[in-house]
Amino acid sequence: MNGLETKPSSEGQSSGQVTRLLADAAGGRGNAARDLLPLVYRSLRDLAERQFASERTEHTLQATALVHEAYLRLVGTSDIGWDSRAHFYGAAAEAMRRILIEHARRAGAKKRGGDRKREIANVADLAHEDTVSDALEIDAAIEALRAEDPRAASVIHLRFYTGLSIDETAAALDVAPATVDRDWRYARAWLLRYLQRNDGPESRP
Repeated sequence: MNGLETKPSSEGQSSGQVTRLLADAAGGRGNAARDLLPLVYRSLRDLAERQFASERTEHTLQATALVHEAYLRLVGTSDIGWDSRAHFYGAAAEAMRRILIEHARRAGAKKRGGDRKREIANVADLAHEDTVSDALEIDAAIEALRAEDPRAASVIHLRFYTGLSIDETAAALDVAPATVDRDWRYARAWLLRYLQRNDGPESRP
């Protein structure tokens, strides 16, 4: 699939759609955030497929770079309020999650060798050929956390899948940076215990 259109007219149309949806989402129109996801997903998928096609499989997918490139292509350099950015980054995080899960399923589950240890610090590490199958386990862990602590799960969902900073995540979720920092540390510890308890990878999201 072509994802982000290469023709100027189509790309401009996609950019205009996203800008309008961001404004509608910030204005409270309920369907806007839902309608935004397919556009963001197509753009991120296009960027991801290009990188996977052009680099060796052991190279990592640079999640933050993909998200920000998609953001600039879609909405340009105009200043957009944090309410709109929150909707965008929420959609981007979900799109990155879907891309990694699809990639993991295509790659197939891989058995882990012996006592080999590896650390997964962010979503980029999941694109490595030895760790991509861990995307499914980490996704399940995040969803398990969401059932117990939705805000902490939202923090790790945004930070892990889009690479947002503490301050950016705080602005997107409309909470204090100290709250995000506390939730981030808690969520990482919770996920590590969950993965170890379920014989998951030695990971540190």
